Amino acid sequence: MSAGDSPLSPREADVLALAPVDEIAQRVSLSRGTVRNYLAAAVAKLGTANRHEAARIAAEKGWI
Repeated sequence: MSAGDSPLSPREADVLALAPVDEIAQRVSLSRGTVRNYLAAAVAKLGTANRHEAARIAAEKGWI
C-alpha cells in the first residue's frame, strides 16, 4: 500500500489513532460498538491482523 491518499475515512483514522475502545468512545462521543465497527473497517481496509498493526501502518504513512 502506497503512502498516497489514505483509504481510511476520517472517523476510522480518528479512532485508529486513539487508545482503548472505552476511551475512544468517550472522546469521540460514539458507542463502544460503533468504535469497534470503525476499528474493524480500518483493519480490513489496511489488510492487517489487528488494530495495533493498522495503527502502526497508518502512522508510518502519515494518515494518522
